[in-house]
Amino acid sequence: MGPATPEIHPLVGIDPDPATDPPQPSPIREDRSLPKRLAAGAAALVALLAKFGAGLKWLLLLLPKAKVLTTAGTMLVSIAAYALIWGWQFGLGFVLLLLVHELGHVLQLRREGVKASAPVFIPFLGAVIGSKSLGDDAAAEARVGLAGPVLGSLGALAALAIYGATDSDLFRALAFTGFFLNLFNLLPVLPLDGGRAMAALSPWVWLVGFAGLIALALYFPNPIILLILLVGAAETWRRLRLRHTPEGRRYHRVEPLTRVGVAIVYIGLAAGLVLGMHFSHLPRSV
Repeated sequence: MGPATPEIHPLVGIDPDPATDPPQPSPIREDRSLPKRLAAGAAALVALLAKFGAGLKWLLLLLPKAKVLTTAGTMLVSIAAYALIWGWQFGLGFVLLLLVHELGHVLQLRREGVKASAPVFIPFLGAVIGSKSLGDDAAAEARVGLAGPVLGSLGALAALAIYGATDSDLFRALAFTGFFLNLFNLLPVLPLDGGRAMAALSPWVWLVGFAGLIALALYFPNPIILLILLVGAAETWRRLRLRHTPEGRRYHRVEPLTRVGVAIVYIGLAAGLVLGMHFSHLPRSV
């Protein structure tokens, strides 16, 4: 008989033919005890954790910068969104005006001892910041609320000054927009900045401002105004209910001199913003 036909194994392949192939040494089976196996697994785990730890260290170093990255990222998204309508130059200037406004809130919150998040921008809705509270009492809330329009008005005034030096209609339009937005934020309606200021004056003014905002919504139908109305109605109702509790009465207990100071800043700021809009108004060309 001839040599045996090699056997084909579906998984291993061709088995060696004992008549033609030299004898193969039998594999040496390493007998590892359980402790040795555990030691080898532990060594591999330590090596893996060492590599993971290096990556984790870099991640921890980047975490403090995450808020900055979030602010920068949402700013870029907002600039791109506004650029689709008004061009990138106006979009950039508009977002910077919003940033200056929000930084006013952030700085005042920190002065009140309250930790505030970095601004997050929402296209066509503005920007928001996060904080656990607005201060210890209504006076602190009023200061935080007014700080945004105060610094925001200075930003618009800077744009107006650049317009005066360069005669650029771009900066004139930015100045007018900045004055208008800060004036709009002074409406005495929660959650706008003017509503925050009214917490230190007379919370009942919220109802007057709310009625005025309803009239504005009917005259200028706008989804943003409708959103403010919905949020403002819920917040105003909650605040008026809490006002009659001991905590609410303590929160709204404000010194008369403080009330006078808030009123002067509020009225003076509103009047200044109206004047700013007058001097920066750009008549529409036919």
